[in-house]
Amino acid sequence: MPRTIWSGAISFGLVTVPIHVQSATEHHSIQFHQYHLQDMGRIRTRKICELEDREVSTAEIGKGYEYAKDQVVAISDDDLRDLPLPTAKAIEIDAFVAADDIDPIRIGEGYYLSPDGQVAAKPYKLLRQALARSSKVAIAKYAWSGRERLGMLRVRGEAIVLHAMHWPDEIRDPTELLPAPVDVSDEEIEGALALMETMSRDDLEGEEFKDSYTEAMAKIIESKREDKPLPQAPEPEKPGKVLDLMAALTESVQKAKASRGEDADVHELAKPKKQTAAKTKTAAKKQPARQSAAKKTSAGKPSRSA
Repeated sequence: MPRTIWSGAISFGLVTVPIHVQSATEHHSIQFHQYHLQDMGRIRTRKICELEDREVSTAEIGKGYEYAKDQVVAISDDDLRDLPLPTAKAIEIDAFVAADDIDPIRIGEGYYLSPDGQVAAKPYKLLRQALARSSKVAIAKYAWSGRERLGMLRVRGEAIVLHAMHWPDEIRDPTELLPAPVDVSDEEIEGALALMETMSRDDLEGEEFKDSYTEAMAKIIESKREDKPLPQAPEPEKPGKVLDLMAALTESVQKAKASRGEDADVHELAKPKKQTAAKTKTAAKKQPARQSAAKKTSAGKPSRSA
């Protein structure tokens, strides 16, 4: 049973749902400590008071804000709990939006919200079923660890999950990172789609999605404990220079099919046709018309959900 990291309530209009918050994820990576290599003595971090030049205990340490040079005001845990904010003691739902409208880059850690006692069971179930039936997520604000945060509530099985979110101004603009404009042909796009189709699957279970790094580290530790030779690292494949993008896509489709035990014999993807300057200009002029036609055609078809 994961420990409760916060207790409060979900505020949903005039409905209040008392809840406990537990982390929805856990880490299994191997943790290291720092040691003095000459004698393997443990290196520890000590907390020293700069004025008294002595080590202080955890009970003597608190939070403070330096508002001017050497001018500090102490902030206690009680001060933080009694912040004059509705979100200090409750997760305040402000809106409901379609999940597809949330950019995944804004979504962070996940937390399970569990009802606090039998009195919370019915309003908790009400919110969970309403979210599930609406196919929407709730956007809320809450205050933890000295700051107000934005969050997203969604349904996972029978539980409600709270995801921490970044504020809009916390997301950096990637424009300056993008490459110079290049042209990509329809044939190359079709080739990439063919490769994506070959690599598509219905789940994320299996050998490809296990933590190989932790397993390899465990083998190294075991070898060192038993004074055995360290396991040899496999030789990495040297990536070849991609001179022909279509040839690379074709070979990738073949390898993906072979790795899944499927028939690796595939027809070579059509190579992009060379266009003269005149044909290129003509195609560019016709582009808006084709796009309009495509929009009219797609408007009559139901969209596929992700």
